[in-house]
Amino acid sequence: MKRLLILAVLVMAAVGLLGSGAPVWGQEALRLKRLPPTSVEESQTSIDLTFKKPVEKPPLPSNTLKEKLKEQLKDLPPVIRDATLEVKPRTYYLLRKNYDNSHSEAWALGGALEFKSGYLWDHFAVGAAGYTADHLYAPPGRPGTLLLKPPQNNINVLGQVYGEVKINDHVVLDLFRKAYDTPYINQHDNRMVPQTFEAYTARAHIGGKDGAPEFRGGGGYFTRIKTRDSTQFVPMSVAAGVNNRDRGVAVGGAALETKQYSLGAINYYSQDIINIFYLEGKYTLPHESGLGFQLAAQLTDQESTGSNLLYGRPFSTRQFGLRGNLSYQGAMLTLAYTNNAIGGADMFESWGSYPGYTSVQYSDFNNSGERAFMIQGTYNFKHLGLERVTAYALWVHGWNWVNPATRQAVPQENEFNLDLQWKPKIASLEGLWLRLCYAHNWQWKGGKATVDELRLIVNYHFSVL
Repeated sequence: MKRLLILAVLVMAAVGLLGSGAPVWGQEALRLKRLPPTSVEESQTSIDLTFKKPVEKPPLPSNTLKEKLKEQLKDLPPVIRDATLEVKPRTYYLLRKNYDNSHSEAWALGGALEFKSGYLWDHFAVGAAGYTADHLYAPPGRPGTLLLKPPQNNINVLGQVYGEVKINDHVVLDLFRKAYDTPYINQHDNRMVPQTFEAYTARAHIGGKDGAPEFRGGGGYFTRIKTRDSTQFVPMSVAAGVNNRDRGVAVGGAALETKQYSLGAINYYSQDIINIFYLEGKYTLPHESGLGFQLAAQLTDQESTGSNLLYGRPFSTRQFGLRGNLSYQGAMLTLAYTNNAIGGADMFESWGSYPGYTSVQYSDFNNSGERAFMIQGTYNFKHLGLERVTAYALWVHGWNWVNPATRQAVPQENEFNLDLQWKPKIASLEGLWLRLCYAHNWQWKGGKATVDELRLIVNYHFSVL
């Protein structure tokens, strides 16, 4: 009853949705989705943009085809004239040596084709997105990369088909299959194809102009999910691991942001499955000298609901995290700490990437009882004359991990990540993004098993309309 009351309050306070289309992800997917921040002003948390009004994207460089098409459409009604069509090719290679010395390997080529109409009568629009991942190299005995459909099959799927209803400049409804991004329900877009959802939602925002405080909020109901390596939409409960029930997820929350502060909360309720409450706040203190400081904190509370279908028994667990950033002239030092309760389960993350501050390339460090500390250094090489070249290195140490079923200790784990990326600032290469990621995960004690993972990613982005 307490969880239902929290959900009702959040939904009534919000009247809007979860910031569909806004660039928000769990920590590991966030790192793989955009250039790493090198100043505290650029650093985001999972809640920051969850309810935000989609920001108008800067136009991509003009090309002859786009100019010709726009010229031909200029006198047509806005629903056609203002339509957009974006092409996002991607190629991705992943090689991982697993703990048991088996290997996962694939090289895929594909990407996305995204369309959205202009508004009819200034209120109604439609959109769609198709995704593909075709294998260039996929050894039959090395599945498990999530780049392809198991075991090593191509993916071709219409992942988004939606309607958008703009009530006014502050309230928008989104209907049917679309990409969403919130702390625990999100695209998890760190492979070839993102997760998308069948949902019926609304989002709202008030204020935010000329530095004024901004209130954002949202609510809705999610019925189905298409995961990264699948072409099928399945009930949210099935994706959670409950195969014999069809349950959706009711979501609601709100956020308040000022120039230096932000605070937001969101609640996810699935009948007979799980309730997740997430709270996050951030304080940013930039300085005219270029020195900046930021402190963020997060709290997650998870517990079973109703008939306890997820694990067949009641459970409750929590997570708390702190993150500090210190930046100066293109360099940033990050320290983070997370603490997971010793409960009847690991932290749940079946509907998206995990938002914990110590979630990195291979491990989320979200196991029962696990505590983790992370140190990360990030640098923008523009100060050395290398425009749009950034890199970071990080190390995470996790300890106190306990098997939730037996309550026995599990060997501690560590992980090292190295990331290098380049977005050329050259007119002919605008929209190109190259990325190299390496992870080494190893046990501190016990069998001292290791995991090594290499990712090579090339993204491109251009507009046809």
